Amino acid sequence: MAHSLEIRHAPAGTIHPEDGVMLKNIATGLLDIAYEEQGDPNGWPVILSHGFPYDIHAYDDVTPRLTAQGARVLTPYLRGYGPTRFLAPTTPRSGQQAALGADLLALLDALQIEQAVLGGYDWGGRASCIVAALYPARARGLVSVNGYNIQNLATASQPESPEKEYRLWYQYYFHGERGRAGLTENCREFCRLLWSLWSPTWHFNDDTYARSAAAFDNPDFVDVVIHSYRHRYGLVDGDPQFDDIERRLAVMPSITVPAITLQGDADGVSPPGGSQAGLKRFTGRHENRVVPNAGHNLPQEAPDAFADAILEVNAWAG
Repeated sequence: MAHSLEIRHAPAGTIHPEDGVMLKNIATGLLDIAYEEQGDPNGWPVILSHGFPYDIHAYDDVTPRLTAQGARVLTPYLRGYGPTRFLAPTTPRSGQQAALGADLLALLDALQIEQAVLGGYDWGGRASCIVAALYPARARGLVSVNGYNIQNLATASQPESPEKEYRLWYQYYFHGERGRAGLTENCREFCRLLWSLWSPTWHFNDDTYARSAAAFDNPDFVDVVIHSYRHRYGLVDGDPQFDDIERRLAVMPSITVPAITLQGDADGVSPPGGSQAGLKRFTGRHENRVVPNAGHNLPQEAPDAFADAILEVNAWAG
């Protein structure tokens, strides 16, 4: 392993007193990653990664279902979210897909976890798919919301149908400096609008949103988000240290590990019935499931369905 195991508790004020769970930190090559850990320290490892614009509270109702079955569950804050911090001011605040995958791999290394079940959605699903595809020995199984989440950057400039294009308005907004200013000045209002549009059947309350929105106060949040949505369309360069991973992703590698993909039937940004070509890239044991009355933030909206999928792929792995 490339990193020594130096786990620290997060500074005062960065834990979650409402959870009763101590937040931990661990340094990787680039980040000081903050994460929650629950369950048996010697249990089977599960890493659950959140998406944009959400945070680790998406898994609050998933985690106890898994720890009750012997899992050791880790939920990290992605780069640019919550107490996770870059170690050096000179590190590019990249949000490209290769960076997300590399961060997840680095976390596995830093925690000396040889293999884990990986689960995620949106950005976190992308990171999980990347590790499962490129480093299959590190993934005991995979649960990914919205299927094959690896971006095909070569075709990013090709238009989709108008029905699909209008759902991506926020990405195009971020391509200009007006969008950067809008996210900076109206971050919480903007992200709450996305929650509502993407999960039309989920009636979350103010407290639920505020609990997650605190993660957007990270000083690198805006830079990472803007870079993510510009890089995927070829508008900005990526961080050169991730060039090799991006080259490997460009062939759209197959995912061979046991996998369950989930789709919420009320997902307002990625509704069911999308590209079936992506599902064909799952070449190991695989099931795709449509979850009724669930939107984009599926783990928080349908925790039973997500937890059941994690438990099943773990069982498949034997």
